[in-house]
Amino acid sequence: MRIIAGSLKGRQLNTPTGTGLRPTSAKLRETLFNVIGPRISGANVIDAFAGTGAVGIEALSRGAAHVTFIEYDNRAIRLTTENVRRCDIKAGCEIIFGSFKETMKRNFSVDEFDLIFLDPPYEEDGLKEIIKTAESKLAVDGLLVIEHSKRRRAPEVAGRMRRMRTLLSGDSSLDFYQLFLDIDE
Repeated sequence: MRIIAGSLKGRQLNTPTGTGLRPTSAKLRETLFNVIGPRISGANVIDAFAGTGAVGIEALSRGAAHVTFIEYDNRAIRLTTENVRRCDIKAGCEIIFGSFKETMKRNFSVDEFDLIFLDPPYEEDGLKEIIKTAESKLAVDGLLVIEHSKRRRAPEVAGRMRRMRTLLSGDSSLDFYQLFLDIDE
């Protein structure tokens, strides 16, 4: 697995061995960054359920100012840490080990985020709750993207978040959400 574009283009990332971790494919990352391209320069980003850290590292490579990686799996946190080190990223990121729900209650080194990317396990049933949990860290004009199995439907509305777009690729779906202050659920 390689970084697709930007200052780290071509850098090889370590990938998981065994089962249980499912890195975001290069094709899906390319699709994601084609859609969010103009938003990434100078952005503060969360890469939650980070796995290998490929999405967050790709964001840094393309000009993001800061990425907070959140992961609860020991193997994945080691992979993310190794990949950040392998890419020689010395600034602009923090790696947090812990459950997503509990971690989102913490204060981060950045107050709000322009982009939040969520890639929970595909068997995860609580997409609505995950989106609502992330809502509090999103900038008013920010974008939240959740990757999930296309066999599961993401909610149209979750908290104050409204789905704006869905892209399908292989077995995956990317759903794009924005904050709407007039939504009551």
